[in-house]
Amino acid sequence: MADRHDHPHEHFGPGDSISATGHGVRATWISLGVLGATALVQLAIVALTGSVALLADTIHNITDALTAVPLLLAFRLGRQPPSPRYPYGLHRAEDLAGVAIVLMILASAVFAGVEAFDRLVHPVTPERLGLVLAAGIAGFLGNEAVALYRIRVGRRIGSAALVADGHHARADGFTSLGVVVSAIAAFAGIERADPVVGLAITAVIGWTLVRAARTVLHRILDGTDEETITLIEAVAASVDGVEHVTEAKARWTGHRLRAELSVDVDREISVERGHDIAELVRAALLTEVPRLRDAAVHVDPHEHNSHAAG
Repeated sequence: MADRHDHPHEHFGPGDSISATGHGVRATWISLGVLGATALVQLAIVALTGSVALLADTIHNITDALTAVPLLLAFRLGRQPPSPRYPYGLHRAEDLAGVAIVLMILASAVFAGVEAFDRLVHPVTPERLGLVLAAGIAGFLGNEAVALYRIRVGRRIGSAALVADGHHARADGFTSLGVVVSAIAAFAGIERADPVVGLAITAVIGWTLVRAARTVLHRILDGTDEETITLIEAVAASVDGVEHVTEAKARWTGHRLRAELSVDVDREISVERGHDIAELVRAALLTEVPRLRDAAVHVDPHEHNSHAAG
């Protein structure tokens, strides 16, 4: 089941798609700057201390920063206008970016697990543990700040890829906490505590991987939530002239929704009146349904006997 918290009730009109994409681009660039600066600081400390744990964490942060590349590409493609070849535009490039991010989380989990196992077999005690401790704290704070920002913006604009990227940053933040724990353990003279903590962190990253993969897979398979369909039906049914709502569907294209539905109207009204009702339904849906980009409304004559039999 999809996480309902990923769909706050914020409303964007059809003309706000570019604005929502702009929020995503800005969030991605800011995240890239914060994580890039954090990784540079950690890399300098790695050179001074020779910490293998901190090196692994730095690589994780660099990987996390690089997830900005598929996101920025996806947002750029999403701004392209529809064409005869791509009549719905290229908004679903965000779903492909989400897949790329999930694969990067998987790579981070594998790398963290391999490093932890290697250090379990070959323990290493770094020098200048105070600097290692400080770098671990800096890495955690940088990643957590980016995670909170990405997830908040991603949920606000409806971007599953940006939310997944936020979870990736949080996973790397946990890795940074492992550096902190390993430094404290080294201070205490516990030789193999660091790789054990590293394996525990790998498990946490694996849980994050599953959560992010579920979100992205749900979106790729055209999944939505029951609340959205119920809202579409309720809004359409509330329009004057609509007697029944059937076949309500919705799918994501990037970080916006498209809906399709049929409405039954009095069979005695004119074609023009039926068209007007369809336009009223569409306008109501675009106003009331969060992040709805467009709605295709089909009008059918209301067959009273068939509904009574059902």
